[in-house]
Formats: sequence, structure tokens, C-alpha cells
Amino acid sequence: MGKYKLLILTGLLSAFTAISAGQAGSMAFDLVFIGNSITQGDSENDSPPASAAEHLRSRKGVESVRFLNRGRSGYTTVNFLPVPDGELMRIISATEEFHKDPGRQLVFSIMLGTNDSAEEGPMGAPVSPGQYYFNMKAITDILLDRFPGCRVVYQQPIWYSPTTYNRARYLKAGLERLQSYFPELQALVKAYSRSHAGRVFMGDVKAFAYFRDNYLTDFIHESGNAGTFYLHPNKKGTDALGKFWSDAIYEALTGK
Repeated sequence: MGKYKLLILTGLLSAFTAISAGQAGSMAFDLVFIGNSITQGDSENDSPPASAAEHLRSRKGVESVRFLNRGRSGYTTVNFLPVPDGELMRIISATEEFHKDPGRQLVFSIMLGTNDSAEEGPMGAPVSPGQYYFNMKAITDILLDRFPGCRVVYQQPIWYSPTTYNRARYLKAGLERLQSYFPELQALVKAYSRSHAGRVFMGDVKAFAYFRDNYLTDFIHESGNAGTFYLHPNKKGTDALGKFWSDAIYEALTGK
């Protein structure tokens, strides 16, 4: 190769590297978290969404992260169905106010299913796997339609103890039902890869096992109708869950 051609090639490679670095350095995210009490956390600053945003800010190439926490205690997928004056419509309105800069990537992070899996108590529970699929699809469809540039990341629901029984009754049957939702999420992602390529992703699938193995240190010890139960992450668990979500969102959107 001649010296002149080599200089041109070197210049082009340098320009490409600079452009790529500039693009990586300009990544800015607006995150909207949809979920139940686990997502809601104790407060705006003491919640898995706050932890996820903080962890994501430390990732390479991320310039800015803002978040909106729309976790609602006791809510199921039924509570978030797209009905007039429903919670999902309120989330859409809040997101329109929150996300006004087209230069920022809008991401909906959704973790639902814990309350759906209960034997009785929460709205619509127990929700069958097929109905769970239908509900999650209905929620996702309207988000994709209303926000054409958005990405949706499903976070797999986390483990809870088979003794869980507060105002709602979960127990062993609920825990088994919860795990029956996991293939439904995978099936949804596969279906959207054909109809909405590059817009819907499977997020975290590791936190379930983590909390199953670390419930004594990472969950609040709560008293219920079947003895001590473990359902809600404590401060340590909240940070751990936020890290799992952050890693999943980053991987889904960057492929890294």
C-alpha cells in the first residue's frame, strides 16, 4: 500500500474512532420504571429505580440519566391495562411531560408479575400465564405506539419466600405461578423481535436466583399469616436489584 493511501486510511480510521467515541459519550437516557411495591421502594431516592439510575450513570459512555418511578404498591398487570383514566394513561401523560428532549433515549423498564401470581388479594389475581402474556402485550403495544422512539425492557420478577402471606396470599403456589410467567416474557420478546425489531428486550434474569440465595441479608424480614416472609428488598437488596436492572438496560441498549 502506498504511503498516500496509508495516510488516508489512517485518517478515516481516526475519524471513525472519534465519531464512535462522540456517539458513546453522548448517550443520555430517560428511564420510566413501571412495577409494584418492589419498584416503588421506600422513597424516590431509596428505590431500585434510583439505584439503577445511579449505577447506569457510572457506565462507560453514559453522559446523563434521568428517571421516573411509577411503581405502585399492590398493582398487577391488570391495574396497568390501557383503559380510560387508568394508571397506564397517567403514566403516558407523566412521560410526555418528563421526556421532551428527542436527543435522549426513552426506556420503559417493566417488572410486573409478583402480585399477579398471588393466590388471592390483588386485582385480577391469580393471573394465568396466558393472561399475563396478553396483559403485558397490551401494556407494551400502547407504549410502542405512543412513543415511537422508545425501547422497552422487561425485568424478570424476583424471588419471594413460599411463606409470603400478608394482606394477599402468595405461598408456594404463588411462587410456582410466578415462575410460569418467565417463558411468557421470553415469548413476548421473540414475538416483538419480528414485529418491532430492536425495540423490546429481555432485561435482568439473574436477580431471581440472587435473592433466593441471599434472602436473609437482602430482604426485609416481615411477619405475616404464615410466619416470617421475605418479599421486599432491604437497603442492601435495593441497591443489588438496581445494579441488576442497570446492567440489563445497558446491555440491551448497547449490546455490551
